[in-house]
Amino acid sequence: MYRSPLPAFAALVAPIAILTPAAAHAQTPRELLTTAAFQTGSKARALDLVGQAILVSERTLASRPEDREATLQRAIAVGYRGKLTRSRSDVRASRDVFQKLAAQNPRDPEMQMAIAGWHLGAVDELGGFLARTALGARASTGKAALAKAVALGGNRAFFPGLAALLQIRNDPGDISLARQWAEAASKASAKSPSMH
Repeated sequence: MYRSPLPAFAALVAPIAILTPAAAHAQTPRELLTTAAFQTGSKARALDLVGQAILVSERTLASRPEDREATLQRAIAVGYRGKLTRSRSDVRASRDVFQKLAAQNPRDPEMQMAIAGWHLGAVDELGGFLARTALGARASTGKAALAKAVALGGNRAFFPGLAALLQIRNDPGDISLARQWAEAASKASAKSPSMH
């Protein structure tokens, strides 16, 4: 099975591109991205699925330019394409959309999680210095967004659960915070992030 060159980004794609059962209808961008991240055997197939997710999102945006879900999924897809092709412009473009959506609704935990995953994923892939100089990614920004996502997520297991995974990946030598979030996730509601 093909693996993403950026595990933290793939870990972000799956939960944000919520796993849904196969249906008789055309696949949504979330479904396409989940398949691209975890169910493909090659980089070429992953890129094809990412391209399809972008196309489906753009069709929606052509008729509904303010559609938040389509905007988010297109940004995730462009960022994932950037990771697969090593395109800094795609990676930065995805961050810019995440920041714009977060600015429109600063209390949206899903947007904070996207920002956290973007920053922490880049640092994980490139190291702190290169991520900062090449992309403007900072571990401190990612950690702050991660904590904010958990705080804003209320009693939903998704946010502390994913935060625990990203925290362990970011700092495997200090798992106290990750453990705290994992324990919170085990006691929280399994309701998934809202789809707008």
